[in-house]
Amino acid sequence: MGEARGEWRVANRVGERKASGMTEQDLAGKRALVTGGASGIGLACAREFARRGAFVIVADLNEDAATAVAAEVAGEPWVVDLSQTADLDDLMLDVDILVNNAGIQRVSSIPDFDPETFRLLLRLMLESPFLLIRAALPAMYDRGWGRIINISSAHGLRASSFKSAYVSAKHGLEGLSKVTALEGAPHGVTSNCINPAYVRTPLVEKQITDQAAVHGIPEEEVVERIMLTETAIKRLIEPDEVASLAGWLASSHAGMVTGASYTMDGGWTAR
Repeated sequence: MGEARGEWRVANRVGERKASGMTEQDLAGKRALVTGGASGIGLACAREFARRGAFVIVADLNEDAATAVAAEVAGEPWVVDLSQTADLDDLMLDVDILVNNAGIQRVSSIPDFDPETFRLLLRLMLESPFLLIRAALPAMYDRGWGRIINISSAHGLRASSFKSAYVSAKHGLEGLSKVTALEGAPHGVTSNCINPAYVRTPLVEKQITDQAAVHGIPEEEVVERIMLTETAIKRLIEPDEVASLAGWLASSHAGMVTGASYTMDGGWTAR
């Protein structure tokens, strides 16, 4: 497990990047930090930003996975436990794009919810994004350009039973993103949320057993009866669909988009 350093500066090594498979270079010269970047949505974002020419810092708790993904995208790993938020208090980041994606899920009724687990989810998914934004803004302000992309959730806009910590953290992230948008606007910094429904990721797959237990149904019925019940389009979202939206939000074409929450939920929040 790595520790957050007091300063994180990464040389631009775009010229070293592999050329195969890259058709756009609209993020060339930019540095992107993706948390939870070794799997799921974070992995898809790391690949998307690298494809578009950015140098990607892959932040993850899993050292082997972070190192492997960083090698794949010609970036750099940052092995860090973002739930240890005290280690982030004095952090300074020199990045152009910050993707707050790291997260976990716990499914339990409120009376049975472990208080320390509740605090863990809030540290990881609300306090650490605040501290990373706080660390990134000074350099973004100096350059007059920056992109904060917060991977929120449909649960940042809607609630579900048995997810008190996750829903609380995501609702808080929505507010943090909007405040960041207002403060960052005079400095050329945008801040937006992406709000997907259930995405085909390890985080979602790990929920199936817990969802089956709290709802009293077989595991094989969880996706259809729980995860897709609110959506009009009856399928899981693919990680690269979320990453494509993140890539656009990071581009110059989204310079007037800030303080927004982009739903990608198959019609869930249309109800």
